[in-house]
Amino acid sequence: MMGATVEQFNCAKSQMGTLKKDPGNEAKLKIYALFKQATQGPCNTPKPGMLDFVGKAKWDAWKSLGSVSQEEARQQYVDLIDSLLAPEGLVVAAQPTGSAASFDTLLVSTEDNVTTIRFNRPQKKNAINVEMYNEIIKALEESGKDDSVITVITGSGDFYCSGNDLTNFTKIPQGGMQQMAKDGGELLREFVKAFIDFPKPLIAVINGPAVGVSVTLLGLFEVVYATERATFHTPFSQLGQSPEACSSYTFPKMMGNAKASEMLLFNKKLTATQACAQGLVTEVFPDSSFQTEVATRLKAYAKLPRNEFCIVLLAVAVLLWTDSFYYFK
Repeated sequence: MMGATVEQFNCAKSQMGTLKKDPGNEAKLKIYALFKQATQGPCNTPKPGMLDFVGKAKWDAWKSLGSVSQEEARQQYVDLIDSLLAPEGLVVAAQPTGSAASFDTLLVSTEDNVTTIRFNRPQKKNAINVEMYNEIIKALEESGKDDSVITVITGSGDFYCSGNDLTNFTKIPQGGMQQMAKDGGELLREFVKAFIDFPKPLIAVINGPAVGVSVTLLGLFEVVYATERATFHTPFSQLGQSPEACSSYTFPKMMGNAKASEMLLFNKKLTATQACAQGLVTEVFPDSSFQTEVATRLKAYAKLPRNEFCIVLLAVAVLLWTDSFYYFK
């Protein structure tokens, strides 16, 4: 559910041989360690002798993964190979078995009543370009109609999402800047609407730093889980941008006006622990056990009755709509 499938893992392993550029010793040690962890589990072999420098380096790399599960090690292995292949324009790891559709910027899969939408531009820190905006809208639409009970959004690689891809603002259409602004505004409205109207519980699994729109959207999720190394940053005034995704309403409701202003107006970056204390994040987990602990929660949630979820979500939506109506009246 949260980790790569064996098929993806084997695909990534075979694709590693197509690399044209040597990834360097550090990356090769990490590849070795993740492969051993994925196939054999945590390191429990004796440490090599002091004169076996290569063997000792490999052992140290494997040992450093600690109790990371084999499922999560497979995912990290696939993410790492993806990030090495992408700059060379090579084919990245295969879509998970059972994907609802084929996407260029996402990995979408459904397993054990959980649909997972994974941002998959690790070489760009999962920055959202125009194509990705449209694909997320499509993935949410399809997930809302499938038989899964909950939907999870997470990221590939070290980042959850680094916000907008700045190249979105450099490709000026024939209609000029005015047309670009109009098209961008319409796309953003459709994008945010897809989250507001989503008919199932939506859970964010924040696997690393989150920036910009990927942060402001979090007020529209039912649950937000984060690794301890995640950070949350909305540098809008630095970039001359306006907060989006209803955050000027949801953030003050969650954390109060003063704390929301620190983030949205004055660019304060929050640690995962701070974000949890302020109500933006539901719970924070140690990085070493993050994926395993979250997967356990998700499997339990996915066993709950789907129809009852829909009724509760509808009731909550009505209450929120009524509350916001009086707020803006």
